[in-house]
Amino acid sequence: MLRKTFIALSLGIVSLPLLAQAPAGVNAEAFKQLSDDKFTIISPFPPGGPVDTLARVMADGLSRRYGQPAVVENVPGAAAKIGMDKVKRAKADGHTLLLIPAGNLTINPTLMPNFTFNVEKDFEAVTMLAKAPNLLVAAPSSGIKSAKELVALAKAKPGTLSYASPGIGSGLHLAGELFKQHTGTDLLHVAYKGTGPAMNDVLGGTVPLMFTNLPAALPHLASGKLVALGITEAQRTSVAPNIPTLAEQGIKGVNVTSWYGMMAPAGTPAVVVQQLARDAAEFLSQPDVKQRLAAQGMTQNTMAPAAFAKYIKDETATWAGVIQDRQIKAE
Repeated sequence: MLRKTFIALSLGIVSLPLLAQAPAGVNAEAFKQLSDDKFTIISPFPPGGPVDTLARVMADGLSRRYGQPAVVENVPGAAAKIGMDKVKRAKADGHTLLLIPAGNLTINPTLMPNFTFNVEKDFEAVTMLAKAPNLLVAAPSSGIKSAKELVALAKAKPGTLSYASPGIGSGLHLAGELFKQHTGTDLLHVAYKGTGPAMNDVLGGTVPLMFTNLPAALPHLASGKLVALGITEAQRTSVAPNIPTLAEQGIKGVNVTSWYGMMAPAGTPAVVVQQLARDAAEFLSQPDVKQRLAAQGMTQNTMAPAAFAKYIKDETATWAGVIQDRQIKAE
């Protein structure tokens, strides 16, 4: 870089070459800082799945934009705490970033007594990246065809219907508890160790109900092995537009979405954080990337850093209320 500056000065070019290199729509100061070193994107889970997909989209985009290598480092373990700690301790310059799902930021602070992070103080919220809708499904053998039918049956026979989840305190478990709160129903929770075993028992009719994410349900909905009772979002999803929302069926307030966000170490300059959020919005809006997201049931959902920080804070408060009200304890 010094050699380029010397050449520019020797030719009588008085403008700063680094600023001139910033692409249109990129803050010059942020470009200068972000183009001076390689990027490491921490995925606190094993390879594969939506977190890995989003991390690799961002790595490719950042490398192309800033002319620096960008690698995805998978750091699984301890409910994402190992990866989170690595980012927390990294240099706050925008070159080490964390890709993480909603629950690790908004549920675990209340659910896990040994959660050692203060999300608001230890990290900078960069942007949400994408959402994957959740939905309530039923086994065909249950005979339940809609969420309204489920509520009526649950009230007629309280405590007799059960729903499966990937585990105590998971987002899909809490979706069921939120549903119970807003409908005044009494459903029994059956916790499994992972989505796969839970889904298998619903497919087999052992358990009649489950809250799950759309990507996991889509093939079984197409084959008729599951019945979709309702999307747990305020609006229908473009990925499966024929499935009605719970709100459309008169069940308000059960808004539960799987989302994925990008965080930076606390103290990362605001100009860098804001530029990274703009970069993410641009990278994820490309048609081929949208197709990759849709294949996993995800849609782009980026937002400004301040809005994302507020979203995290609000959702954390919502889940804290559910966890405390239902007296949910981590396993």
